[in-house]
Amino acid sequence: MKKLFAFLAVFGMLSMGAATMYAQDETQSQDSAATQQVDQQTQVADQSAAPAEEAPVGIHKQIKTKFIEGGAMFMSFVLLALIFGLAISIERIIYLNLASTNTKKLLQKIEKALDEGGVEAAKEVCRNTRGPVASIFYQGLDRFDEGVDVVEKSVIAYGSVQMGLLEKGLTWISLFIALAPMLGFMGTVIGMIEAFDNIQAMGTISATAVAGGIKVALITTVSGLIVAIILQVFYNYIVAKIDTIVNNMEDASISLLDILVKYNMNK
Repeated sequence: MKKLFAFLAVFGMLSMGAATMYAQDETQSQDSAATQQVDQQTQVADQSAAPAEEAPVGIHKQIKTKFIEGGAMFMSFVLLALIFGLAISIERIIYLNLASTNTKKLLQKIEKALDEGGVEAAKEVCRNTRGPVASIFYQGLDRFDEGVDVVEKSVIAYGSVQMGLLEKGLTWISLFIALAPMLGFMGTVIGMIEAFDNIQAMGTISATAVAGGIKVALITTVSGLIVAIILQVFYNYIVAKIDTIVNNMEDASISLLDILVKYNMNK
């Protein structure tokens, strides 16, 4: 019985403590809610009393505004130069990345195939490998029966063909690099001409007329220079990538000739 009364007493004390804590929490929550309501009313009052601040303008809206201010005609030509230049650059970058080959691994596979299955097995390895290096190797292996000298000439000739394919499109990128600032400078000249036409029409020098023409001129110039800088970065990256692939092609071709000479001697 004592244990039962003790249990009931402890249970009652815990229940009373929980009820008290719950009541305190309810009171605190009501007080905090009232405080938040007062704070919100105060903020609303302050916002209504304070002058309305302008929302920050997004970058795309600023670019759109400058595009319109620079003149839709010349800015459209500059934009087209950027779009076409980027399209060709991205296509070239994708092509060059797909054309990159691990030449050391390919040479090891070819050497192993020659030892195990002969020239036909090595040609099969080249057929199953993408990239210009594998294509050059295939052309050389395809003329192995005609002698190593013929293989060397074939590798050199087909290497020139593959180099031309790698450099395809570079002239168009360089054209847009040169064309973009030219269009910007043309817009500059036309903007200055419009400014002087406005001055001549008004008969007096107006700061507003001069500033408007100069502003158009500067916007078109800056736009053309920005486009040229962007395309120049892509152009230099593509040229560096082509140089890397060509160097790997030349080194791998020399290694292939050494492997074929060794294979021919061991036959």
